[in-house]
Amino acid sequence: MRRMVGFLVLASLLSVAAGAQAQDDLVEIRLQLQWVTQSQFAGYYAARDLGFFEEEGLDVTILEGAVELVPQQVVASGGAEFGLSWVPKVLESNEAGVNLVNIAQVFQRSGTLMVSFVDTGVETVEDFAGLRVGTWGFGNEHELFAAMRAVGIDPQNPNDVTIIRQPFDMSQLHNHELDVAQAMTYNEYAQVLEQVNPDTGELYQPEDLNVIDFNEVGTAMLQDLVFASADWLAEEGNEEIAVAFLRGAFRGWIHCRENFDECVEIVLDNGSTLGESHQQWQLNEINKLIWPSPNGIGIMNPDLWEQTVAVAIDGGVIMEEPHEGSYRTDLAQAALDSLSEEYDVIGDMWVPEYIALREGGN
Repeated sequence: MRRMVGFLVLASLLSVAAGAQAQDDLVEIRLQLQWVTQSQFAGYYAARDLGFFEEEGLDVTILEGAVELVPQQVVASGGAEFGLSWVPKVLESNEAGVNLVNIAQVFQRSGTLMVSFVDTGVETVEDFAGLRVGTWGFGNEHELFAAMRAVGIDPQNPNDVTIIRQPFDMSQLHNHELDVAQAMTYNEYAQVLEQVNPDTGELYQPEDLNVIDFNEVGTAMLQDLVFASADWLAEEGNEEIAVAFLRGAFRGWIHCRENFDECVEIVLDNGSTLGESHQQWQLNEINKLIWPSPNGIGIMNPDLWEQTVAVAIDGGVIMEEPHEGSYRTDLAQAALDSLSEEYDVIGDMWVPEYIALREGGN
């Protein structure tokens, strides 16, 4: 009996030692988010918490963002291996002297809206003339300004329109300090619908609002992408690490498409300050921005790239065409090639959830 107990103890110790050795063998990687924990980043949290990154040999630390934090600067300075941002922001940073590469275009379409109450009568961008129009700034205004310039409204001319820097909420719209407010489909738009309409005593409904979608206007710009430093990618072995990271991340997003409730819980468990119904709404809208991915998740649509660049040049975000290596698809394609037999990497059969928002997004 003693011999058997000793064998079991030894086996247990060897198992622990092997696990520790396996953990030591993991490559430590940092991912810099562009904002705080929320369903916008659910796929990355799922990939980490469910072990997808670990199965790829990676120990991934997810770094939260903030208003004053610029992911491009963090990655360029070596503070993280991978970052998330919007395409025009990365283009702007590159023109300022860094050398970042878009290695996966995760969002296939823009999530930016302009929102007003129906009684304001705003139905088109032309209707913005003479009104108080909100934007967050920080590079989020490019689609809006391009849309106004296209209809002869100069956003820099106060005689044409009054541009107001709005906070990252919809308080100024509710307080009638703005006629039109900027909103993301997955965040601020829901914030309006989570408030009680004083005229009805019930939550606001979509029919109470007029919405302008930049995808329909024609000035939409590509948003959330995964980027890395070109210098880091050029170091031996780092392209393989990038493929492994993308493979884990793509699995995370596919999992969040197929396991909606679980991924909402993962986001909440990671310390989101937003409520459950808001995070449900957000993940549903994020899935709409990703799926379907006609060429596979993470693969760039060249036409939307060209549109984004054209809008960026027109708006003075950048002065000239970005260099040819500004984005590459080979790393994302390599990740997809190893996933496509087991996973649906396009998602053309995905159907959105129905989300019942609650007051305050709780």
